[in-house]
Amino acid sequence: MFNEFKRAFTENKRAIYIAIVILIVSMVLGYFFEPYLYKYLNPVVEDLTQKVQSGVVKLTFADIFLNNFKIICEMFILGLLFCFSAVILSFNGFFVGYYVAFSGNLFEVLLYIIPHGIFELSSCALACASGFVLFNFLYKFLKALLIQEDGSFKNKLANSFDSSYDKLKQACILFVTSVILLIIAGFVEAYLTIPIAEFVIGVLG
Repeated sequence: MFNEFKRAFTENKRAIYIAIVILIVSMVLGYFFEPYLYKYLNPVVEDLTQKVQSGVVKLTFADIFLNNFKIICEMFILGLLFCFSAVILSFNGFFVGYYVAFSGNLFEVLLYIIPHGIFELSSCALACASGFVLFNFLYKFLKALLIQEDGSFKNKLANSFDSSYDKLKQACILFVTSVILLIIAGFVEAYLTIPIAEFVIGVLG
């Protein structure tokens, strides 16, 4: 099992690195282009703030996890649509960068983001990478299917699936790892982020 996990990461390093670069670049752009993104992203911030204040959205482990789980599922599944995962990851990166810039107090907002953000952003990057690998599986499957000349269509499907199965398995391994990181992130955000941030602010304030 360990070897399977190791292979999933080593054989798909490029996909993981690309996802990390997309996330970092989008966050940096979101931060520096905050004035230009205001009219597009501020309504999202205001809507989220209003829902939290009204109790529609609760900062419980279940709510936090389920909301983020929906996002990483979209990144995984929509990877089949020509790596559309990258668009979803970019939007989330833009939003994080925008929110940090919009909040004004860089040190304080980072205190409220970093404890769980380390795990949550890593989870998002891995989910995006798993979407890339899933697209790679689809590409290999269709390529293998089209180049076969002999045999029934059923056998062609079976042979194509067998030849590309490794990529499907590796995509699922990356996604499961992403879910594990998201569980950790949800726990930290629900129970540890605010106490840690308040403690540091209290000590330094």
